[in-house]
Amino acid sequence: MLRYLLPIILLISACTPPQEPPIDWRESPWAEIRKERISTLLPEAMEAANVDLWIVICRENNNDPIADHIGGENAGGTAAFLFYKDEDGFHSRVYSPSGESTALAELNIHDEVIPVERGMSAMEQAADFIRDQSFERIAINSSPNNAQADGLSFTQRMTLEAALGSQLSSRLVSSEELIYEWLSVKLPAEVEIMTKAAELTAEWELEAYETIEPGVTTDAEVAAFLKAKMKKYGVKDAWNPSQNPNVNSGADRGHSHATEKVIMPGDVIQTDFGIKLYDRWVSDIQRFAYVLKNGEEEAPEDIQFYWESAREGNRAAFNAMKPGVKGVEVDAAQRELMEENESEYVMWSTGHPVGYVAHDTGPNLGGSQVPSIRPAAQKVLKPGMVFAFDGFHSWPLTDSTYKTISVEEMAVITEEGAEFLITPQEELILID
Repeated sequence: MLRYLLPIILLISACTPPQEPPIDWRESPWAEIRKERISTLLPEAMEAANVDLWIVICRENNNDPIADHIGGENAGGTAAFLFYKDEDGFHSRVYSPSGESTALAELNIHDEVIPVERGMSAMEQAADFIRDQSFERIAINSSPNNAQADGLSFTQRMTLEAALGSQLSSRLVSSEELIYEWLSVKLPAEVEIMTKAAELTAEWELEAYETIEPGVTTDAEVAAFLKAKMKKYGVKDAWNPSQNPNVNSGADRGHSHATEKVIMPGDVIQTDFGIKLYDRWVSDIQRFAYVLKNGEEEAPEDIQFYWESAREGNRAAFNAMKPGVKGVEVDAAQRELMEENESEYVMWSTGHPVGYVAHDTGPNLGGSQVPSIRPAAQKVLKPGMVFAFDGFHSWPLTDSTYKTISVEEMAVITEEGAEFLITPQEELILID
């Protein structure tokens, strides 16, 4: 039994028949969202990365990681996608094998789709066009640091450079910064979908806690309840299914799977859970509960303190999240509170971008806890970026292990600061 004020919808659901899933998952809005992302966000990303032309080479099987974002997911033979700026504005031009060009043109996301007949080379035709332009910085998907920007194979690069010639090839730069700038920002329509994912995630976590019978229910059974909810609603895992959800009523296990441990009075339960909507956008939310011992009406003073410390750490991070702030500065804001409250060391970053995957492209909210700060933590926050972020408090257990409360919420960056996607957890959930 929960001693926590659940959302009204949960109270209503207890006495009404099950409702149909609230969204028709069969028709994804991705086609229109992708089109808008290309026409609005991509030119801004190219400007930020100081790129005049971006070349993406798509192919059948083992395709470029970015193919689905530009309409190249159905490439058969080699296709060359060009995105460029000139005095007339922003344009997209695709050289596609004739067998796929008709369907690609009907997607209506590119200015021009040029069929390439059998036996002809899309890369050579693209190179002919490029030679007649005055592009100075030409981005290609080749990067030692970012897998999403490293889709061009070695042999494809050799072929492209041969088609371009030495003068144009000397202007090639990595698309790493361009792809970072483009994928790290989400449209309002995407944030709306992630908000729905966050709502369902948190709602189901609370419902899962209602099923717990102390001394009987296992962590794995709570996880199974959440898996059943996902199946009923037709949604997928936000990360590897073997570790989603991670329900843990014992000592810290990190990124792990739920075990057969029986949930007992005195346990602090962590549920780390995320779902994927439309096979595209994901959530990442944690909810914490305490199992009351016999005679207890509230959590013990130490547990309550640990909870409040972690919650306030989360809010310190939230208050620090503003446009222009570096990820490492957000991390430092909540770790300052951890130090004040004498938390044990926690290795994890305070937060990470979330969107198409749980750990998405964008600034890392970490770095202040380690000797060397990785480049992603030096990146600045921008409006439209979405993050999952924690407030930590860790304490030692009697068997030389540790337990950590990591209050994880989701927020989007706006011009004014940060906005929670959903109402954050304010009180520790009590189970008896």
